Amino acid sequence: MDTTLIINILIVLLVAYFVYTRVGPVKGLNNLDERDFREAMQQSKNKILIDVREPYEFKDGSIPGAANIPLSQLPRRLAEVPKDKDVFLYCRSGMRSKNAAKMLKRSGINKLNHLRGGIGAWGGKLSKSK
Repeated sequence: MDTTLIINILIVLLVAYFVYTRVGPVKGLNNLDERDFREAMQQSKNKILIDVREPYEFKDGSIPGAANIPLSQLPRRLAEVPKDKDVFLYCRSGMRSKNAAKMLKRSGINKLNHLRGGIGAWGGKLSKSK
């Protein structure tokens, strides 16, 4: 085999792996549409709702009852996320909350739920922060 061909194959494999790790499924994460997310929150007696968007995004409107723990701050604020609660995560589109779920999973939090499509998929009323 030609060395160039082998290098090209390795590059393609590395790119594919990178893409998969960024957008692939998170093991143990309940990836829920808006209706199922809302229903799961209503059924949970012991939950925390976390908006992982940045504070300026959170101020523009959030799901009522959400705590704002931005993804950029999550590594140093992990202690604020209880391990014994059902954790409900969302962001703007769903990418940051999936990354937050990966981080939380690695820290031992297992009851993870994610709003597929992010806050844009939320059909309910939003609360505004000052």
